[in-house]
Amino acid sequence: MAKTQKGTPESGKAPEAAKAPKAAKPVGPKSIPRLKQKYHSEVLPKLLTTYKNPMAVPRVAKVVLNMGVGAATQNSKLLDAAVAELTQIAGQKPVITRARKSISNFKLREGVPIGTSVTLRGDRAYFFLDKLFNIVVPRIRDFRGLSPKSFDGRGNYSLGLQEQLVFPEIKYDQVEKVQGMNITIVTTARTDGEARELLSLLGMPFRRTQKN
Repeated sequence: MAKTQKGTPESGKAPEAAKAPKAAKPVGPKSIPRLKQKYHSEVLPKLLTTYKNPMAVPRVAKVVLNMGVGAATQNSKLLDAAVAELTQIAGQKPVITRARKSISNFKLREGVPIGTSVTLRGDRAYFFLDKLFNIVVPRIRDFRGLSPKSFDGRGNYSLGLQEQLVFPEIKYDQVEKVQGMNITIVTTARTDGEARELLSLLGMPFRRTQKN
């Protein structure tokens, strides 16, 4: 009698093919935002000379982008376009903002979609700020620096952009309507002065004030 191969059933059935192991997912170092690296290697050591407690050193908590689309009450396609554009700009899907109350003079009813907003935290916030400081803001027409006075008294900074075309992701020939937006940088700073120093060290291009 012929010997059976090891592992082959005597019934004569061909052995099942061994299942191939699943391919391992590539493992590599996580891409750390350049601005975040700058914060830890340059900004933090400088601020630590002022703050005794490392936990008290100001940092960026989040960045909020808000695009109001008042004309969406008459044309819903404008809101769809704004959502798509803000998704490209932020790299994260935004949410729809709705009217909190009715205003008869503007023919606005409570709950009607009037804009879109997105909140960036962590690495996404640092990636966005790096792009904002070094690419977007310098593309503003007749740019001479951002106002150093646009703080809210609690360490947060807000700026308005008149058009979304300053972002490299937005193509002029694909824009439904030129649309502005508001950007708020929320920090953990306790005062406007602390926040201004933090953002300056990060590379925010503030306008130089003339000294008398």
